[in-house]
Amino acid sequence: MDVNTLRSAVTVVTFLLFLGIVGWALSKRRSADFEEAANLPFGQDD
Repeated sequence: MDVNTLRSAVTVVTFLLFLGIVGWALSKRRSADFEEAANLPFGQDD
């Protein structure tokens, strides 16, 4: 296997992983969890 073929394969796998993470982050099922996490700093009482 040529080193350029390996580099191309790693690039494609990394791009697919990136698309999976973006899809997971933008999914409707996770939006409530992310909204709760975004408001955590404002919910602390001193």
